[in-house]
Amino acid sequence: MSKTDDKLSAWPLLLTGHAVLTGEIERRLAEAGLPPLAWYDVLWALERAPQQRQRMHELADSVVLTRSNLTRLVDRLEAAGLLRRESDPEDKRGAYAVLDGAGLALRRKMWTVYSAAIHALFDAHLSPTEQKTMAGALRKVIGAARAG
Repeated sequence: MSKTDDKLSAWPLLLTGHAVLTGEIERRLAEAGLPPLAWYDVLWALERAPQQRQRMHELADSVVLTRSNLTRLVDRLEAAGLLRRESDPEDKRGAYAVLDGAGLALRRKMWTVYSAAIHALFDAHLSPTEQKTMAGALRKVIGAARAG
C-alpha cells in the first residue's frame, strides 16, 4: 500500500466504522425492545435544551437531520406520547418540540443499552490515548468543515 493509499484509507474506514457500530447498536436496542437510535438522539437533544424544548429547525440541526425527516420523526415521537409540539407565540409558522416525562424516562432506559454498547464496541478496544487522538482529529475535521 502506498502513502496515498494509507491517507485515503481513513475515510472509508470512518464510514464503515460508523455503519457497523450504529448497526450493532440498533440491533441491541431492538433486541431490548427499544426504539431506534434516532429516537434517542432527539430525546437527548431535547433533554439538554433549555426548559427541555427546542425550535424544530434548531432540533434538526442538533440531530443532523433534514427538516422533513425530523418532522416525520417528531410525528412518531409525539404519537408515542414522548414529546409534544407547542406553537411559537412570536412566530406563527414556528413550533417547539417539548420533552415529556415519558420521553425522558425512555431516553434513560435506552441509555442503559446504548452506553453498554459503546463500552463493549468502542471503549473496550481503544486506549485512552487512542480515543484522545481520534477525538482530536475528528474535532479538527469537523471544525474545518463547519468553518466552510
